[in-house]
Amino acid sequence: MNAAILFGLLIALMLTGMPISISLGLTVLTFILTMTQVPLEAVALKLFTGIEKWEIMAIPFFILAGNFLTHGGVARRMINFATSIVGHFHGGLALASILACAMFALVCGSSVATVVAIGSIVLPAMVAHGYPMAFGAGVMITAGSLGILMLPSIPKVIYAISTNTSIGALFVAGLLPGIMLALMLAGVTWYLAKKNGYPRMAKATWRQRFKFFRDSVWGLMLVVIIVGGIYSGIFTATEAAAMAAVYSFFVSIFVYKDMGMKDVPKVLRDSANMSAMLLYIITNAVLFSFVLANENLPHRLADWILSMHLGQEGFLAVVNVILLMAGNFMEPSSIILIMAPIFFPAAMQLGINPVHFGILIDVNMEVGLCHPPVGLNLYVASGISKLGITELTKAVMPWLGTMLVFLVIVTYWPWLTLVVPRMMGML
Repeated sequence: MNAAILFGLLIALMLTGMPISISLGLTVLTFILTMTQVPLEAVALKLFTGIEKWEIMAIPFFILAGNFLTHGGVARRMINFATSIVGHFHGGLALASILACAMFALVCGSSVATVVAIGSIVLPAMVAHGYPMAFGAGVMITAGSLGILMLPSIPKVIYAISTNTSIGALFVAGLLPGIMLALMLAGVTWYLAKKNGYPRMAKATWRQRFKFFRDSVWGLMLVVIIVGGIYSGIFTATEAAAMAAVYSFFVSIFVYKDMGMKDVPKVLRDSANMSAMLLYIITNAVLFSFVLANENLPHRLADWILSMHLGQEGFLAVVNVILLMAGNFMEPSSIILIMAPIFFPAAMQLGINPVHFGILIDVNMEVGLCHPPVGLNLYVASGISKLGITELTKAVMPWLGTMLVFLVIVTYWPWLTLVVPRMMGML
């Protein structure tokens, strides 16, 4: 009964159009004051202790690194390198945008930043070369979502904090699935481009490819720093985030010089605003999790799910359906903070690896970014392309269907997710 009241109140507040963070906070305070005997002092203490985790520091650092990379010329150099590699195939510029998104996602970890950084450069170029704007936007919306799955990713950090899972293992676990998704999206793009006769570019020479690689290598080295540092034990995942921010600052200001010192305050201000917004959501979600734990709801829900005897396969199917439905009206961070503590106990009792479960949730969040009504990538692409959400929703369907097929593969083939962290001794 209490669970129905709690979730009913949360959904009712969200349906009013209230921001998810405020809906969470009001739901928790209303429930605590009217339905429990929990003293307000305990609430204040939980607010403080819930966000003092060392791992949370990774979030503002990765946001800062992403902003430096977005403004520092890294994206443009990666697009040039990607174009030199695949530009001569059917739909070469679209394929180059997928490859550039994959490379940028490896060093950025933010889907929205990837769409902004790559899309703002590639989409005008695609239209100039004769591609329909809707086709280019469809590619960018889904390829941009690779930011959640590739190495550094804020949703991965949030999942790790919520479930006490290794951040380092989650980072590298998304590498192979991310490559596979990029190849699947590229396959659909190539087929549609060939079918519709979209243009190809002149084949680059090896000398040109080497030149563009040399230009982009400073950005790509960030992958080596993050993975190598964590794997060798030189620094933790949180310290890797700090190193990424410092390295991104150095490359943007002193190597590529596409930014000046006068631009740094704006990048810091934008990063602080985004970090504050995310931390406010996390703070209220911590309170929500506190209420769930106080009412013993996660374990009761886990027992109820287990009593249905769904098995691993049935349970994962139910989780996917619920997460996809949640993606219709919530953004990724909020979904993870609310849903992960609920489903995680049942997943552990069923013997599902926590890293595999985390990547499965990540892929669901990727899909949620690409469909209405709250898919952030749709709105970012709409701002760049000037196309309406309805038109973009139609345009993105071939790639969105591919992502759903990929979700099934990740769900029922855990080897794909776990092989890299096991090879690196992280599991």
